[in-house]
Amino acid sequence: MRLAFAFKSGLAPALSLIGMVCAGSALAESPKPALQPPPQALPSYADLADLADNSTLVLKAKIRKVAEVEPARAIGVRPGWARLYVEAVTENLLTGPAAVGSALRYLVDVKRDARGKLPKLSKQSVLLFARYVPARPGIVPTGDIQLIAPDAQLIWDVTTDSLLRMILVEIFAPGAPGRISRVHEAIYVPGTLAAQGETQIFLATPDGEPAAITVLHHPGMPTHWGVSFSELMSTTGVPPGRNTLTWYRLACFLPPTLQAGVNVSTTPEDRAQADTDYRRVMTDLGPCPRTRR
Repeated sequence: MRLAFAFKSGLAPALSLIGMVCAGSALAESPKPALQPPPQALPSYADLADLADNSTLVLKAKIRKVAEVEPARAIGVRPGWARLYVEAVTENLLTGPAAVGSALRYLVDVKRDARGKLPKLSKQSVLLFARYVPARPGIVPTGDIQLIAPDAQLIWDVTTDSLLRMILVEIFAPGAPGRISRVHEAIYVPGTLAAQGETQIFLATPDGEPAAITVLHHPGMPTHWGVSFSELMSTTGVPPGRNTLTWYRLACFLPPTLQAGVNVSTTPEDRAQADTDYRRVMTDLGPCPRTRR
């Protein structure tokens, strides 16, 4: 059905002008959309491995209550940060003692935004990296946990959760590569043919378990290397893939060059080759990016 509008003579232009003015005013007064804060950078593999590898308790929780700790009691908080008291409930226990229960209480340091405001954490799901604080004898369990670092709380998202679970599987897998303390020795052994030989880089570990990198040289073939965390030296010459636990152990904890105090081959030529091979290994591993400071 067609609708027809009739205006008396002389009124139509006035009404049209009024409509235009009103429309212009509405447009002028309409609020501008609020600027969204830039998305937070997702934690890197190394960030999550740092946290997971040092935690006895890793879980997903939902925050129920948040209260800022008064500055006088928040000792050691970084400038631009605040310490919060948090009450939360467990949503998913990823690793740790089942006795942790569902109700949680802990302290966490969070960064303020550019305006000095705190993030809105109530009802947010978070990942927590912590130690369980057992109740003292005769005391009713409280659900208190202690984060392994002041900022060891991450906002939950699907991508981070998936990567974290993969890392936990690697850490708890049988025969998983252990931690590395330093480079103990680097020896180049020439072969019987020209351009043949290998460099063995022995790594010290906190638990005394063996770990070594072997760099292989064969005539007419590219130099290649591999790593072993057992008594058997690697002969495959296959370096670890990036963002794996083996890569993390090497790339994130070995120095970029051989340091003073490392036992190195005695002759100048062999020392130079061992140093060159070590640098090649570190170049192939690449940087170890971290977003946490």
